Amino acid sequence: MTVTFRINGAETQVSESPDTPLLWIIREHLKLTGTKFGCGAGQCGACMVHIDGSRAFSCLTPLAYVAGKTVTTIEGLSRDSTHPVQKAWLAESVPQCGYCQSGQIMSAADLLAQTPKPSREAIIEHMSVHICRCGTYPRILRAIERASQGDE
Repeated sequence: MTVTFRINGAETQVSESPDTPLLWIIREHLKLTGTKFGCGAGQCGACMVHIDGSRAFSCLTPLAYVAGKTVTTIEGLSRDSTHPVQKAWLAESVPQCGYCQSGQIMSAADLLAQTPKPSREAIIEHMSVHICRCGTYPRILRAIERASQGDE
């Protein structure tokens, strides 16, 4: 099956089984390796992308679902790392090992697009779908708060 969709602003066509996880299309077929494989079960958030502007676990999303849709990966969030969340991430020195960070950033960007000034509780709730094995949660929280205040 050939599926046509936009990824990071570019139209693309992929011929693959319709039930192939979007994660594998992104990483293996399109060679965009910023989106990470973590658990493969939608429980860690490392694979988070945006589909038509809302976050989605790419490991759980079949290729057929994105037909005609727009997908944004960490590479497409900003070409030069100037998205407010990316700038806040750096200002708060969030990454440690960095493995989960692209998924965390994509979720944070999704939250701020929906709710520009979220409460601390709303941030914690929204980000609860992520696992950071290094435990950088306090820095993640500070970075999202910083980005929401425009203090990148």
